[in-house]
Amino acid sequence: MDEILSRKNSEGYTDMTAYKAILSADGFDYRPLVYICSPYSGDIKKNTNNARRYCRYAVDKGVIPMCPHLLLPQFMREDTERDLALFMDLVLLTKCAAVWVFGNTVTDGMRLEINRAEKRGQEVRFIEEEELSCMK
Repeated sequence: MDEILSRKNSEGYTDMTAYKAILSADGFDYRPLVYICSPYSGDIKKNTNNARRYCRYAVDKGVIPMCPHLLLPQFMREDTERDLALFMDLVLLTKCAAVWVFGNTVTDGMRLEINRAEKRGQEVRFIEEEELSCMK
C-alpha cells in the first residue's frame, strides 16, 4: 500500500503535510483510488462481469476502484460517444494513484490508458487472471 501512497502531490512536489494528514486521520484507513483498466468492447456482457470481479479484487486489496466502463455506459452510448467516453476515462485516470491492468488482452482503448499513465509517471500494474483465482 505504501508504494501507492505518494509523498508527492499531483504536480510532483513533495507534500509532507498532506501525506502526514492522510496517515494520521482518526478512524480513517487510507485507500488510494486505483484505475481499473480492462476490456469493454466486444463481448460487453462478459467484459462487464469481469470488470465487476476486478473491482471486487481491488476492494479486497485495500484500494478504491475507479472503473469508468462500469459507470459511463449507464448514460452514454458506446457506438456514438466512444471518443467522448475515452476522453472522460483519461480525465478520471489522472485522479488515480495507480492503474491496474486486467485480462489477457490489451485493447486499443486500454493501450491509450496505459500510455497516458506511463507518460504521467503513474504506477501501472498488470494482474494476471491466475492471481484472481485465489479470490474469495
